[in-house]
Amino acid sequence: MLSRSLIRTEIQRTFSRSVIGRAGPVPVDVDHFVSGWSISDIENFAQPGSFNVHTYNKISEKGLSRFPEQSYNIDSAEVSDQPAHVLMLRSHKLKEEEVGVTVRAIARCGAGTNNIPVDRMTELGIPVFNTPGANANAVKELVICGLLLGSRKIVDGVNHMKDLGSQGLARERVEKDKALFGGREIKGKTLAVVGLGHIGSSTARSAEVLGMNVIGYDPGLSIESALKLPREIELADSIASACADADYISINIPYIKGEGGTHGIIGSEIISHFKSDAVLLNFARGELVDSEAMKKHLDSGGKYVSDFPDDILWGHENSIVLPHLGASTEEAEDEAAAMASETLQEYIETGNIRNSVNFPTTSLPARPQKTLRISVVNKNVPGVLADITEAIGKHKLNIVQQINQSRGNIAYNVVDFDPVISDGSTVDLAVVQREVTMLDSVLSSRVLFGTPGAGYARNIDAEYHV
Repeated sequence: MLSRSLIRTEIQRTFSRSVIGRAGPVPVDVDHFVSGWSISDIENFAQPGSFNVHTYNKISEKGLSRFPEQSYNIDSAEVSDQPAHVLMLRSHKLKEEEVGVTVRAIARCGAGTNNIPVDRMTELGIPVFNTPGANANAVKELVICGLLLGSRKIVDGVNHMKDLGSQGLARERVEKDKALFGGREIKGKTLAVVGLGHIGSSTARSAEVLGMNVIGYDPGLSIESALKLPREIELADSIASACADADYISINIPYIKGEGGTHGIIGSEIISHFKSDAVLLNFARGELVDSEAMKKHLDSGGKYVSDFPDDILWGHENSIVLPHLGASTEEAEDEAAAMASETLQEYIETGNIRNSVNFPTTSLPARPQKTLRISVVNKNVPGVLADITEAIGKHKLNIVQQINQSRGNIAYNVVDFDPVISDGSTVDLAVVQREVTMLDSVLSSRVLFGTPGAGYARNIDAEYHV
């Protein structure tokens, strides 16, 4: 069994090799162990060398392959006995007690994050990522399918033929009974698209190709999404005005609870603007639609197509309720897992943030040669940035570049500094990190170089955890 001093020496050598290989020679004394493991517990000590990614649910192996094998260890959260550095999940409802002190980040392979306690993770200083647009094509294709299902009595016809087939009458009646299942074409009809993000804009483009007139509404339309819209789209100034002349309405907006949210947003007031035979396509969230109000619309000849269960609407003759198939394609699952893997890897290795639902988008250029990078998460209160720079500066360290971003109650910093002091001596990075981490309102810090799995520190109730 290795002694503590031998383990310490080997870790320092590993750090040194990694730093030299990735950013040129950096003379620095690093004294960090793999987060979450007690140094006194030598027998169970986790040898450094990999980031531990714990997965819930079945995550696409193709997507997970984006993690480099030499520095990432992927295992099921249910069976792993190693401390988790990253959590990845799909539908698993994550509990706070499943998020250990070593967890740096959480990613959902999908757009919605209702199954993650995001607000609590923000309080703990843990970024939560999602994969916007990864399933856009899969959902868009199902919306187009819904257009056709709502236009032609396809489901009724299939069930009728099965019934005739069981009686041996299918060949005899196939031509006679087709008149029972007449419909209409979608070409030349008007589609209202409520929500013009990845799915909405893709739906609008495909609908135009199919010869439909498209009206769109999205008060938060981004430049990126606007550039993806068809040229001939008409933009409305409200949901009601978008729906007023529409034969079909596709809702593609997030579900937000609480006052000012989107619960039941398609209710009596909005539905009163529908055409009597308008078809509502809901492949976003079931809670967006007021079921009682929608039932009245169906009773009057309207139609509803959705892949969310509904106790009131599922059996109505003008309702088609599918299993939740929106993102249930092999391609969508591969893409979501790949996007989550790449986003996590970028955050873990560079500190940059994109596609986070609770942290600010942050990007700092690559770390200059012979510098060190540290990231700091803190509560978004005045004076903390000055305290961080002062804590680094008092060691006579020169900050080469940095970025500070905030979002709501959280602030995030990435700092590159030169570890060589003017007199030629070097700094004990462990001391610097401890002082920065234990500042008031700081939640955690990470050293972004060296041995995978090491260098993470947290300030939990004024106690230092590393």
